[in-house]
Amino acid sequence: MATEQELSDFLKSVEKRAFKRSVYHVRNEESALDIVQDSMMKLAENYGHKPPAELPMLFQRILSNCTLDWFRRQKTRGALFSNMSDFESPGEDGEFDLLETLNVQGNSEQTESAENTTARAQILREIEIEIQELPGRQREAFLMRYWEELDVAETAAAMGCSEGSVKTHCSRAVQALSKALKAKGIQP
Repeated sequence: MATEQELSDFLKSVEKRAFKRSVYHVRNEESALDIVQDSMMKLAENYGHKPPAELPMLFQRILSNCTLDWFRRQKTRGALFSNMSDFESPGEDGEFDLLETLNVQGNSEQTESAENTTARAQILREIEIEIQELPGRQREAFLMRYWEELDVAETAAAMGCSEGSVKTHCSRAVQALSKALKAKGIQP
C-alpha cells in the first residue's frame, strides 16, 4: 500500500513528463494541464491504496484514458458548435520544447559554442515538429518507449494493445521520423 508521501513523490516525479506528453497529444497547454490534473486526481482518489510499484502503469493508463476522453469531448463539442467561429482549435498556443530535458551538463571542462548550441536547438525543434506530425498511436508509442523509457510490455499495458502493436507503432514512427528528417537534411 502506497503511503501519502509515496503517492505525492510519485506524482511529483511524473508531472512534467505527463504534461509534455499531453501537450503533444492535444496541442493545447491549458487542456493538457487539465488532463494531467484530472489523471492525478483519479489516481489519488481511486488507486492511492495500491502498492507503489503499480502506480506508474496505473497512471499511464489513466492519462491515456483522460486524453481519449478529451478528444471525444472535443469531437462532440465540434459537432455541436461547428458554426461558432470563436471556437479555439488545439495547437494555437506558443512554443513547447520536447527535448528541454536534454540540457548540456555545464561544467568547467565541457562547454559548447553558440553555433553548436543553435544548431542543436534547431535540430531538436525539427524533431519536435516531426513528432507532432506522427499519427496519434505512433506518437504515443514512440513517446512512451523512447522518451518515458517504458519497456514494450509496460507500453502495451498503458496503451491497451498487444506488444506486437507497440513494436509496429514504434517501428513505423522511427521510419517516418527518419524519412522526414533526412528530407530536411538531418542525418542520424
